[in-house]
Amino acid sequence: MKGRVNSAAEIDPWGVTDVIDYSSLFEDFGISRFQDAVNQIAHPHQYMRRGIIVGHRGYEDVLRAMQTKSKFAVMSGFMPSGRIHLGGKMVMDEIIWHQRMGGDAFACIADMESHSVRGVSWKDCKEIGVNEYILSLVALGFDVEHGHIYFQSTNKQLRDLAFELGTEANYSEISAIYGFSGDVNISHMISVLVQNADILQPQLSEYGGPKPVVIPVGVDQDPHIRLTRDIASRMRMFRVEQRLDKNQKPYISIREKQADKGVLEAVASKIESPKRVYEMHIDVFGIEASEMNQNIREIEEIVRAVELEYGGYGFFLPAATYHRFMQGLTGGKMSSSIPESYISLTEPAEEAARKVKQAKTGGRATVEEQKRLGGLPEECTVYELLMFHLIEEDARMKEIFEECKSGKRTCKACKLQAAELMHSFIKRHQEERERAKAVLKEHEVYKEWVQV
Repeated sequence: MKGRVNSAAEIDPWGVTDVIDYSSLFEDFGISRFQDAVNQIAHPHQYMRRGIIVGHRGYEDVLRAMQTKSKFAVMSGFMPSGRIHLGGKMVMDEIIWHQRMGGDAFACIADMESHSVRGVSWKDCKEIGVNEYILSLVALGFDVEHGHIYFQSTNKQLRDLAFELGTEANYSEISAIYGFSGDVNISHMISVLVQNADILQPQLSEYGGPKPVVIPVGVDQDPHIRLTRDIASRMRMFRVEQRLDKNQKPYISIREKQADKGVLEAVASKIESPKRVYEMHIDVFGIEASEMNQNIREIEEIVRAVELEYGGYGFFLPAATYHRFMQGLTGGKMSSSIPESYISLTEPAEEAARKVKQAKTGGRATVEEQKRLGGLPEECTVYELLMFHLIEEDARMKEIFEECKSGKRTCKACKLQAAELMHSFIKRHQEERERAKAVLKEHEVYKEWVQV
């Protein structure tokens, strides 16, 4: 059944909107818990502090880049098939936060995916992409001066990369990952490779070459991340890994995957540590176990530089962060076919406030029961709105939680507060959208979009 996931095996990036068993996903697919990384971040986003971002793959490289002021990038995309809602805002918030932390930011309007998967016309893809997504992204704080916004269909470099990545993927693999049946159209399958290219594009030489890249997404997009990491690995000329000799002493092995002898010799010539060069691999010795991680990174940089010199890509494996899904306001999942289940950033502020007032709560059947037993904020869509989007102060959110659990706070009062905050947010956001049009007009590359 699409729409709700109880186990990892059911992940579908085009159908899932709610995951209820995150622990199963961590266990089945090796997703790391994000909570372990939070304490290493100087100024974590509220999604990080509040456990809204629940997991990650490979975020260590991005975290290290932030800490050392090294180059890294953030990239995510938006399929222009409907109105921008609070779920899409979450991804935008995460892109903008990473951009402010020093990341080179990329935002993709996935019109090729929308056209092939949803059947949206190219004209509508353009209009929705600009008027719904791009304006809201800029209004929320995306720095267009130093960031990159693009449509898949007009990015030749992206399509060329997708074609190249296709040499390392096959029909059986893609079908197994996504559950494609024989009636899936070829354009849909091509759009998968284009999304792989979206993820790896920030590492091309035009954007400063290989670097750690993080993709903020919902956990439903993990199939895209896994496939892209696999393909990125296959595009490398060498594999660098730690091994143990017969005496259990660690050493580093550099093993050739798709490089000729001359490239291997070039790598060997740049390594000063004690080493032994074989026909298809190099073993590097004399490394203390306590220094292994640092030495592996240094060897990786040498190998990566040689790969680039000889026409390779030298990709880092892309990282990802995974956030929890918001509930629909009516309970269960958000659905584009049920307008009452979500709030669009472009709908009238009054309408958004009305939806909040009618939303499903975690309250009891009566006020008396609420006072006696307390509410259930963990099941309340209104509390979720406050926690995800409307209240920045953690102390205030803790206070609201405790007041609800103790029965001191009533659902009516909570809804009124949330409705007022939502009205103010939507109104302010739409004013910022108007200013975003002026910002885009100042940049040659975006001028034509604001005419849509």
